[in-house]
Amino acid sequence: MAQKITEYTFIKHFAPRYKIPVPGHLSGNSTVSEIKRSLEAWNGKALVKPDILAGKRGKAGAVSTIRSAQEAVKELNRISGIEINGNLPRGAYLVEMIPAQWEIFTAITYNSANRGPSLTISLDGGIDIENVSDDKKITIPIDIFEGLDAYQASDALQKLNCPQNLISPFSRVLIAFWDMFISTGMISAEINPWRITPDGKPYACDFKGTLDEANYKCEIPGITYPEYPANISDFEESMSEWDKISHQGQAHVSELGGNKILPLLFGGGASTIITEILDAGGGSPIFLSDFGGNPPYERMYGTAKRCLDHHLTHAELLLILGGKANNTFIDITFQAIADALSEYCRENGPIHIPVVIGRGGPKLVKGFLIMTQVLDQLQIPYVVFGPDSPVTMVAEYAAQLVNAAGKLRGLNNAG
Repeated sequence: MAQKITEYTFIKHFAPRYKIPVPGHLSGNSTVSEIKRSLEAWNGKALVKPDILAGKRGKAGAVSTIRSAQEAVKELNRISGIEINGNLPRGAYLVEMIPAQWEIFTAITYNSANRGPSLTISLDGGIDIENVSDDKKITIPIDIFEGLDAYQASDALQKLNCPQNLISPFSRVLIAFWDMFISTGMISAEINPWRITPDGKPYACDFKGTLDEANYKCEIPGITYPEYPANISDFEESMSEWDKISHQGQAHVSELGGNKILPLLFGGGASTIITEILDAGGGSPIFLSDFGGNPPYERMYGTAKRCLDHHLTHAELLLILGGKANNTFIDITFQAIADALSEYCRENGPIHIPVVIGRGGPKLVKGFLIMTQVLDQLQIPYVVFGPDSPVTMVAEYAAQLVNAAGKLRGLNNAG
């Protein structure tokens, strides 16, 4: 499974190890006198943030600017109890407010198109990064053995027309960012934004990342990964009990609070990357899922049925997606999903949302035939991608499709 890393864990444990510059920070348990001293050192201004496994904290009203110790104590108490997309924080913390001339977005993820990691950079970072056009971003593949070098980083920044005085110092912190990513077993890492001060100093001011717990590199001496308060939905509880019934085939889910794409995903780290891409593209995935591990028919049927019964009524698109499997029989998993979908329609009536499918592995052609025949019988529109299509591209397509369909419905309703 995947271990998510929040900004507070990053600034407390990871950034110092890899010499990544971050703002000053204090835990929510700091005394009033400690807060006063820090505010004096930080020019009288700081941010209060929740330590929570959820993005878009600013848009949710969970990030507050404070100018006094009394205000800080009040906001630390308030923000430590805020729920965001069904997630609860472990607490709240203070970070220094960094004055910025520039805000830069960076992310490292594994890209199935080049079968390795890639670095994405945009000089238009901040909370509205989803709305930044592709021509203002650049993505460069990184050789897993050679790593990221200063030339690659500086060349990418030059192509984005980065000011010359920022290229050298920012290239150095990008190398540190890559070193952290590859040394700790991460499968995704995002810093958004890097705030660049008027004198050209970069600071990593927000972070989210995911570790592959199956990778020995994530077992870092001195770091105990925090546990976060559980706020389990009926769906998660049902799936958790179902998951315990058998050790063959995974049935892992985590509610995300989305309202568009219902994702039946396969493949551990690939599932996390797909979910990140859906979220970044405005696909608003309903939950994070991982249904790999070669599930037998009964296992996959029960898994799919629970997902559909809880969420299909409100979904706008069904996504069935995974990387190229080694030992999972595609025909068995697809037969189970198709049967669960047929039963749902018999019990609840027809559905008209699109289905996007992307998969590779043993008995793929038979699996595709099973699925498409059922979808044709149910008169459900669908798009199928073969094993040569990167899962990242399929996820981007699904997000674009669901948003385009939403806009079309809006136009029809307005007319």
